[in-house]
Formats: sequence, C-alpha cells, structure tokens
Amino acid sequence: MPEHPESGVEIESVADLDAALAAGIAPARLRLQDLDLRGYHGFDARRDLAELVVLGGTLSPALDAHLRAHGAIIFPDHPDATPIRPYRSRLYTAGELYADLAQGYSATPDARANQWYRGSQAHPDVYSALLQAIHDDSVSDALAEFVADRAVVGVMGGHAVRRGSAGYDAAAHLGFELAERGYLVTTGGGPGAMEAANLGAAAPSMHALAEALATVAQVPDFAPDIGAWARCGLAAARLLGPAPQRPRSLGIPTWFYGHEPPNVFAQGIAKYFSNAIREDWLLAHASAGVIVLPGAAGTVQEVFQFATRAYYASDLPPPLILVGVHHWTQNLPVWPLVQALGAGRPMGQRVALVETPSEAVELLA
Repeated sequence: MPEHPESGVEIESVADLDAALAAGIAPARLRLQDLDLRGYHGFDARRDLAELVVLGGTLSPALDAHLRAHGAIIFPDHPDATPIRPYRSRLYTAGELYADLAQGYSATPDARANQWYRGSQAHPDVYSALLQAIHDDSVSDALAEFVADRAVVGVMGGHAVRRGSAGYDAAAHLGFELAERGYLVTTGGGPGAMEAANLGAAAPSMHALAEALATVAQVPDFAPDIGAWARCGLAAARLLGPAPQRPRSLGIPTWFYGHEPPNVFAQGIAKYFSNAIREDWLLAHASAGVIVLPGAAGTVQEVFQFATRAYYASDLPPPLILVGVHHWTQNLPVWPLVQALGAGRPMGQRVALVETPSEAVELLA
C-alpha cells in the first residue's frame, strides 16, 4: 500500500480489491485496473462509491448501473474500438501477442494492433490517441513493477542480424552469460540481435541454448513471412521450458516500427505505441549498464540517448560498453564522439569499447 494516506491505490486483482475494502480503504482512493467484476458483489451494499475509479475491465449491467448511480468514475474498455486492452495491469506475453497465429500472422493481436495504429496515424483521431496514451502509461506502470529490485542490463543491437549467423549466436551467448550472473537482460524486444539476447537469457542451460539456436536457424529471418518466423521461434521457446518465477529476459518493443515483430523469447513484453516513451524507459531501467552490439541507425540513436543521460549525470552513470572495434570506429565512427563527450566528466569513466561480448560482461563485473 502507498505511504501517503491520501494517495491512490492501484488494484490489479479481485483479491487485492477485497483486501483493500477489508482494510477500510475508502473507495475514492481505489483505482481498479482491468478487472473482471461480472460476478462481484462486494459493492452491492455500499453507497460511498463517489470517485471510485474503474479503468476498463468488465462489469455486469447491474454493477455498472450501481457504480454510476453512486458517483464512480468509469473508463469504458471498448474492446471493439481497439484490438488491445488499454488499461492492462501486466506486461504482455508472447502467447498473448501471437494468439491465433495458426490463422496467419495477420490474425494475431500484435498484427491487428499494428494495423489499428497505422490507421490512427493515417487518419488522426483524438479518441484513438487517448487510448494509446492510456495503454502506454499502463505498460510503463507494469514495467516498473517487473524490473523492481533487479539489476537490469540493456543489450542493444541491429534487427537485421539473421538467425544462424555468428553475430546472432554471439548475442545469444551474451544474453545467457548475463542472465547466469543474475542480470535481467533487457532488449528492444524485436528480431535480430535483440531476439538473440532474449533467447540466450531465457535459456536454462547451454544444452538448451544450443538446441534452441539450431531450431531458430531453420527460419533465418522474419521477412518475408513473420508467421513462419514466429512459429519457428515458439517451437524453440518450448525447448527452453516454462519461464522461471524470477524472469531472466525482458523485451521492450514498439508498434512504431510495424515491420519489426516482437520476439517470443522475452519472458515479459512491454510493447508500446510511442517509440519515444519506449526508448526512454528502455534506457532508464538499464540500471546496471548498457551493452551495444553492432547495429545501424536505431542502435546509434540509442547510444546517444544513453550518452545524453550519462553526460548530464551528477554521479557516476551506469556503464556504456560498445562491442566491435571496427564497427564503432570505422563503419560507424561513434566511439570517438562518445569519448569526446565523456572527457573530463564522470561519464568518461563509464564508457568503453571492446572487441567481444565476453569482454563486455567482464567489464560489468
């Protein structure tokens, strides 16, 4: 429960709701988030419901009328207006985003959400924009709960790295090594190096990792068939077994890049409509540091977003480690500028360029 006696209390389950009412918390302080209350009768005899906030979820007609009659504030879910639930209280899972994949990728909630987002961009609608903003705020709240008390390492890298390649396998082994050391491995949640790091982190053993890598290599890329790519990934994920109680792998993807589907190996998926919010939280939660594998424009953007935070930090910022000397000094000469920014500042003590992922892991330690 929050410390301030007048602050709002988020309620994410019926059990939490019963406990809050039993503890005497005023309904005006409760924020019911995406609950199924069709069979709930805890409010039937109550009239002190003014300013109770109901964010989406499902109500019986009788309960809906009772709450409204006594001043509750109800935000309708309107599932017909959007393929996603805007008031969600938990992160997505791969099974949720890829439901109905047997009917083709276009039938999945992930594809339908992307289509809806594209339509709202082509034909701006204030209601759609509001639902997207509410959704992203709900995801941010769930994300903060997911990473609480964890040492989070962000792994950045290009989406074009193909399954079965040396670069993909190296990123997967990086993810595994980080997770084995207790880090929560966090990526942009998409394909390529992001998928590889999430896969490696989710693997419970080197043997399982090797099996999964051999399986995904059968469909090297998400283009031109996202469905085949996702089905192959799900088959590999089954080889890894159920997710552990303490997650090792987190993805933070976005519908902004509609061509980038989410990978299935993140054990929690914080998917956003706003890429700006997504990238900000991806870096903000990387409390234990960021490791950057070779990438292109999106990866470079993330390097400098993190560098901006580090540049203005008054204390020692988390480390930023670039992997691939030739790539970051010759292909994309980012390293000299990062060095120049850090000169004479605390940031300068926390940036490094190494050749291999294993060197990056050792630097974090």
